[in-house]
Amino acid sequence: MAGSSEIEWTDVTWNPVAGCSIASSGCSNCYAMRMAARLQAMGHPKYKGTTRKSGGRYVWTGRVNIDEGSLYAPAEWRKPKRIFVNSMADLFHPDVPDHFIKRVWEVMSACPQHHFQILTKRPDRMADMFESGALKNIVNVWVGTSVENAEVSNRVEQLKRIKGSTLFISFEPLIGRIAEIDLQGIHWAIVGGESGPRARPMEEEWVERLFDICRRDDVAFFFKQWGGRNKKATGRELHGRTYDEYPLELEP
Repeated sequence: MAGSSEIEWTDVTWNPVAGCSIASSGCSNCYAMRMAARLQAMGHPKYKGTTRKSGGRYVWTGRVNIDEGSLYAPAEWRKPKRIFVNSMADLFHPDVPDHFIKRVWEVMSACPQHHFQILTKRPDRMADMFESGALKNIVNVWVGTSVENAEVSNRVEQLKRIKGSTLFISFEPLIGRIAEIDLQGIHWAIVGGESGPRARPMEEEWVERLFDICRRDDVAFFFKQWGGRNKKATGRELHGRTYDEYPLELEP
């Protein structure tokens, strides 16, 4: 239902939804597609029908499965954790019903000991739900969007429509240069290269540019990895050190 995570910026993942569809070029080599395919092959009902084989690899079918059984998992964790919500899906995928998103919000509101990290490639829908009053700001819920290159940088402005929440951007996988972007009002940025067998390269200059923008706009900077086929070999140091900054720290 949930588990500890190797993702550097979180502690555990929580997946009340499984399955997705391609939203932009950053999705092409999504690790979640590969993992979902393995779980589907193992017979996990949660992932049934979520992937299919195409061109020698597995891709999303667009099917989204709701997992009622995992909905209340965070309430079982008493120790404070950073929780990545839906690492295997997008909570704001068009096929996730509004009423279920509201239930996820209710669970997070009832678990103030945790910090929840919600990442979507569909910030317009998320912002619409905030503006309509369907979703409310919760101090321990961070909401973010993915920006892999300049072509989808408009997602930042969509995210900024949400007022009063902790906002973050994941520049991962960073597959193109982002020459200029306004991050004022954004609280946290994650930067990382793509990893895995089909990893596309990330240029150091792209990283340095985003680092400078974060310092200019007072944004906490988290450098996740250089990526590549073997991300452990390339490591995650920048300027001879690691950057593990957060917008807010967990209470001990």
